[in-house]
Order: sequence, then C-alpha cells, then structure tokens
Amino acid sequence: MNEAIPVLRVTAHGTAKLMPDVDRERAWLLTVDGAPQSYVDLDEPTHLEFEYARRLGYALDAVAEAGVPLDVLHLGGGACTLPRYVAATRPGSRQHVVDADRELLELVTEHLPLPERAGIAVHAADARGWLEAAPADSADVLIADVFGGSRIPAHLTSLGYAREAERVLRGDGVYLANLADSAPFGFLRSQLATFAAVFEELALIAEPGVLRGRRFGNAVLIASHRPIDVGALARRTAADAFPARVEHGAALREFVGAARPVGDADAVPSPEPPGGAFGIG
Repeated sequence: MNEAIPVLRVTAHGTAKLMPDVDRERAWLLTVDGAPQSYVDLDEPTHLEFEYARRLGYALDAVAEAGVPLDVLHLGGGACTLPRYVAATRPGSRQHVVDADRELLELVTEHLPLPERAGIAVHAADARGWLEAAPADSADVLIADVFGGSRIPAHLTSLGYAREAERVLRGDGVYLANLADSAPFGFLRSQLATFAAVFEELALIAEPGVLRGRRFGNAVLIASHRPIDVGALARRTAADAFPARVEHGAALREFVGAARPVGDADAVPSPEPPGGAFGIG
C-alpha cells in the first residue's frame, strides 16, 4: 500500500496536487485545480491509467516496429507519463518534453524523478515557440497534449501551428494530439479540417458515445503522410476496457463536413468542459 502523503504546489496554471494511489506501491495521480492531468506508476511505466493515454500509447506502438527507438517531441508535460512509456517500450529513444509551467515541471521531476539515462530532456517553454525554433525533420513523433487549465490554447489549434508540426516531423513522421469536445463538434471538426490541409492521412480515436454526441470527451487525432495501420489500431482500441472506435477515410471526411481550416487570426481555445466532466470524487 502506498503510504506517501499528498504534495501540493501553486504553479503558473493553478494548484497542482500529487496524490498517492493507495492500491499501487509507487503510483501517483497529478491534478491541477482538481482536474486529473496525469497518472504515473514509477515501478510500471507502461501502465497507462487514463483512457486517452492508452489510446495515445496504442498509436505510439503502431508508429514503428516494437522496440525501435524514436525521436519524440512532447508538447505538454504533465507528469511525463508518455515519455516514461516510450523510454520503457523503446529504449534508446531521444525525447524532448516542453511545458510552459516551470513550477509544475519542477514538482514532477522532484517528486516523480525520471529514470536515469532515459534520454528525456525537459524544457520550460511555450509549446508553439519551441516548435517554431525546432530544427526541420528532427522528430519521428510529435505528441500534443497541452491544456491551459482545461482548454487547449488557441495558438496550438491553427493552420500555422499545423504547418510547423509538419515541418519538424520527418517525412514518415506521425503527429498525435489529445483533443476534447462535444456535439456539435465545432472545435473537433475544425481541427480535423486544419490538419487535413497539411497531412495526407488522418484518423481519429474516440468512444462511440462521444462521437454520437452523448457526452463531452477526449478524442485522439493521428496525422501523417504515410498510411496508418487502421486495422491493427482498431483491434487494440476495441479490446480496451473502455472500447473506442477508429474513424478514417470517407467516414471521417463526412464527420468533418463543411468545416474549414483555422487561421491564426481566427483560432480559439478548445471548449470549456462542462462541470465535472474530468473531475474526481
């Protein structure tokens, strides 16, 4: 049983709290202003507690043959759950983690230290600014999981941002993003239209209930220039404890409908989640 005590710290984006999981020896939940942000098991970094994190993990597993090291850029740090996952599943990977909240990064690295020689470098910086300064063709995978509070900042939703992501990725690179929306999906549709204007292949992973408009929820976007192994991804997401669906091709184009790419001047943050959407008891 984990008998550690919670840790609180005021950071740039709110009050962060690390809470031990009483059922797992060295596992912790990170919340910011009461909203769950990350979950980390220091003894089992391949354990992905949150549904959206598992879906990102399934996509990461499909990027290359098992165990092949990757160069990964993470925009949004949280408790560095996915960087730890990549380090454990793909030893030798080189990873950069960028988060604007310096105090949060310090809290995480102090109390949930990263494994030694894991190849993970952490940077306190604005995600868009870092991306624009990053070398071209320098990443195999770019993972965007940036929330200012509970909303994705507007400057990370535009066509200019998508083009910068494409520039930093290698030719066969893959862009992954954690998005959130609910019916009528104005934000989600516009994000799909924006990335479809830059990348040749798109797929979306989400729970059927979210896609049917029954509730607010997460959706994982996958964008690349190479074909996505939708079949393998669909099998894994469908077999999850919380099954999800993979939309692509004509069905995804139909979902996007008449939505248009978003310019920097027109960009807005993702919608505010309804009360209690991501809260904990």
